Amino acid sequence: MPPSPSPPTGAPPSAADANEAIRRFVRARRGRSWTDEDRAEYARLLEIWTLAVRGAVVEVV
Repeated sequence: MPPSPSPPTGAPPSAADANEAIRRFVRARRGRSWTDEDRAEYARLLEIWTLAVRGAVVEVV
């Protein structure tokens, strides 16, 4: 599995870092069928990204 955004401080990653992790993940699987594990990891990365975006929106408001 590729590295995923999880800083040692326990703080959520920035939306940009989470987005980059998703891009790396998808690029690494270009041209091949995804396994169940791939789909589960993609869903986990999307959840991290969603939390990061929500956190950024709350900070702005």
